[in-house]
Amino acid sequence: MAQRGFEWPNQARIAVVVTCLLENWSDGKGPPFSVQTTALKPGTHDRAAMTWGTYGVRAGVWRLLKILDENQVPATFAANAHSLELNPAAAKQIIASGHEISAHSYLQDSILAYLTPEEERALIRKTKDIAHAVTGETPKGWLSPVLASTNHTETFVAEEGFLWYGDYNHIDLPFCVEVGSRKLVALPHSDFADHRVLRANPRDWYDVYKDTFDYLYANEPTSYLNITVHCHFGGRPLIAAQVDRILKYIRGFPKVWIVRHDDLAQWVLDNDIREWTNGDRFYPQAS
Repeated sequence: MAQRGFEWPNQARIAVVVTCLLENWSDGKGPPFSVQTTALKPGTHDRAAMTWGTYGVRAGVWRLLKILDENQVPATFAANAHSLELNPAAAKQIIASGHEISAHSYLQDSILAYLTPEEERALIRKTKDIAHAVTGETPKGWLSPVLASTNHTETFVAEEGFLWYGDYNHIDLPFCVEVGSRKLVALPHSDFADHRVLRANPRDWYDVYKDTFDYLYANEPTSYLNITVHCHFGGRPLIAAQVDRILKYIRGFPKVWIVRHDDLAQWVLDNDIREWTNGDRFYPQAS
């Protein structure tokens, strides 16, 4: 029987997932943000920005892996398939360390919203197939670059056999979604990633997640927190130090379920969890 009100396993007060975004761009392109504060003339090749965006695949992924493993925290790496092609050794180590690799398009500038339905379906399938070829495992989840999905994405993701889909910005808790004759688990994404503190104090990133965790843990049993970092930014020491801090802080609490996206999604599917709205959670007598 489908459930709305529910409890996490072992009476955990909060489920915490860690999302590490492993991304790269087409030749000559890079992330829309950079550490450089001096703008170049239009049309100038910005080598600093281009190389800054390659840091995650070359170096950042390894530092985040080390921090996760030292803290015994399972995570999900949402990876562009080309990033896996560029660094298959890191891809294999992610799997060997017990983490999940989910599909995150082929390139970070392969934006679904710009494609025809036929192109979009082909890109989703290509991403899944390359991830399997590199890692030996078929990805179970899909997260679109910049969350720029279309009206077709949910259907294509379900038809390709994915377990979970993460392009949801309007929900607080995961639940099962009926997509045609299939079920897909909707996982909420984070709206605060490390690039929010690009030119601010890196400790602001820690403070935001600490305060959010403290509030949810104290006030909202059966809550959910998605901690999100980019390998090309969060994998650098100035943010990685804060990643280490927040993981150590959260692990100091009892009744916290730190879980990979796919393991959480499988639990949601197995228990046929349906949407539990904040109205029902906070004011059940009003329903």
